[in-house]
Amino acid sequence: MALTLTHYCIVRADLPRGVLAAQLIHAAGESAPGGLPRGTTAVALAADDEAHLELVEGRLRALGIDHVAIREPDPPWSGALMAIGLAPVVDRRALARVCAGLRLLT
Repeated sequence: MALTLTHYCIVRADLPRGVLAAQLIHAAGESAPGGLPRGTTAVALAADDEAHLELVEGRLRALGIDHVAIREPDPPWSGALMAIGLAPVVDRRALARVCAGLRLLT
């Protein structure tokens, strides 16, 4: 039986739609190793704003969870934290402490 991977990405819900989409794509691309197997589940979660996303990043660091933080270098964002991609996992339980309080991106 093949194991199913889950790939979580978290983006700021306060971003304009086009910026949000671009940052989510960056987070997904930079946090996945490439060549993900068919059937990988993708989950897009929303943080309220940059401060909320920074809290999430701090929890990920504290728990040693592999992730990539996406910061936009160009104005008007100039270094702001925009999104986070988590390395795809088989066992989602390790992420529950961080992701449980986040809502699905709508």
